[in-house]
Amino acid sequence: MNVFVNLPLRYIHADRNYLDYFLAHRLQPELGIDVIAIEQIDGAWHQSIADAFRTAGLACAVHLPFFDLQPGSIDPAILQATRQRLISASAVARRYSPQHLISHAGFNDVYEEFYEEWLANCRTTWLEFTQSWQDHPPVYLENVYEETYKPLVDLQKSLAKKTFGICFDAGHWHSFSQGVQRKNLREWIVGLAPFLRHLHLHDNDGVCDRHWGLGRGTIPWEELFAVVQELGLKVSITLEPHSEKDLEQSLAFIERHRAWFQ
Repeated sequence: MNVFVNLPLRYIHADRNYLDYFLAHRLQPELGIDVIAIEQIDGAWHQSIADAFRTAGLACAVHLPFFDLQPGSIDPAILQATRQRLISASAVARRYSPQHLISHAGFNDVYEEFYEEWLANCRTTWLEFTQSWQDHPPVYLENVYEETYKPLVDLQKSLAKKTFGICFDAGHWHSFSQGVQRKNLREWIVGLAPFLRHLHLHDNDGVCDRHWGLGRGTIPWEELFAVVQELGLKVSITLEPHSEKDLEQSLAFIERHRAWFQ
């Protein structure tokens, strides 16, 4: 299984030790792009970091910006700003030759009344993005606050492009989507299965999005991997710890459960 670890580019810019750590431990980064990476860091710096990973033989992935962005917004000003920001992020992303891109799908319950408009706007946002980067790598749209998997599946069907897929974030499902109470993990994985290409893995207690190491919280990992294997899904993963301790715990968890990560 192809494994990445989250790493915001602004972290490396502030402290080069993050880069050294990833290189020393042979970790493939899923690089987070935000407004700092786009507007405050120049292209030469990005190229130097991309070259460092490339020289080390480490593949990169990219997480596109999400702060304040709404790819399906019903407000034309917000929608235009979101599209412009995603396209500007692509110029940074290209330097890293990413194996895949991650972006938040962006649906939440405030759009219930405007569902079809949200869906149409989202579709146009991603079609414009692909027109600006025609040879782009696969784009995996991620669940965050969605209470059901339906908006992600509907969006995938509306795009009808093989270069798009879904990233299932187990931590977001457990906390934001109330998976801890609804216990509907199998329903989500089965529903997403035709489009599921990637997993974001981090643990929590179901109360909030804590980004703990795997096994520290209450996410039913055995159930998740049992369904993935039962359905024969071929997925890559990104570990999303927020501390070195949680990263080490996740790597130890993978070592203990090698059969799940074949």
